[in-house]
Amino acid sequence: MSASKVRLLIQDYLVITLACFIFAWAWEGFMIPSNMSAGGMMGLSTIIQYATGGLIPAQYTYIGINALLIIIAVFAMGIGFGFKTIYAILMSTVAMQVIASVPFLQCTPEGFFYVKDTLLVPVIAGTLEATGLGLVIRFGGSTGGTDIVAIMINKYYPVQLSVVFMITDLITVALLLLLPGRTFTDMTYGVVEIVIFNLLIDDIVGGHKSTFQLLVFSEKYKEIADHIIKDMERGVTVLKAQGWYTKKEKNVLLILINRGEFSSLMKEIKALDPRAFMSVSTTKSVYGEGFEEIKGGMNDAKSLIKKGKKNES
Repeated sequence: MSASKVRLLIQDYLVITLACFIFAWAWEGFMIPSNMSAGGMMGLSTIIQYATGGLIPAQYTYIGINALLIIIAVFAMGIGFGFKTIYAILMSTVAMQVIASVPFLQCTPEGFFYVKDTLLVPVIAGTLEATGLGLVIRFGGSTGGTDIVAIMINKYYPVQLSVVFMITDLITVALLLLLPGRTFTDMTYGVVEIVIFNLLIDDIVGGHKSTFQLLVFSEKYKEIADHIIKDMERGVTVLKAQGWYTKKEKNVLLILINRGEFSSLMKEIKALDPRAFMSVSTTKSVYGEGFEEIKGGMNDAKSLIKKGKKNES
């Protein structure tokens, strides 16, 4: 491995480490001290902590469930599922224990970060969680939980990742109502955190549904295309183009990838050809294998036929 790749790898892990502490602070610093819960695996872990009266801390449930999910994911998707994901899960667990032992960082009456307005707690927590998780994903990792579940489901079934996230988050936050003394108001705080998180994650990492379209101009287009096909198991299209200034024919790569693959592909292109020219744009929707399922069917077709007949008449 070259020195430049080693530096980039070290940089990735340093950012992921910081991001894990930000992610953990959202929960151990704000949500848990305020007896709140939200979606995702951490939401489920906090509910278990509340249900057991603190006997099973959230960080223990979090790492236990994720360990099981990682084992399942390795069997379902291969050993290369992600060392950064494993590191992020372990580091998040360590970060939760550290923050839980530092009263200064917690939203309690005696803490510096105490917030009197209860509604602001899930807003702050959602902002921190989106920042932390967004950075982890941007640098090639994942904090596990519903991310792993969604990725595995999407691999075998044409279900949108955003649908999986939304369903699991709402089910998780609704479980809070099963605990004694909890009311609909408690659940509402969790919904606020989920909404804030989903609004901000779009800006930080592109959103659960976002897909990127890349046009890559490079003399190393063959190496880049082979990497996408073999290592990323994605499709790539080679377009014939002509530079009008030089009048020379060029090969341009047209690539469609989701948010989780964007960062790793950019780094690989830079490593293969530092002089590569790229155009990147965010697409609203991409339909087909590996992306979103094409919606519609006979009912939609019949509706269009009826509209056509009305127009003809």
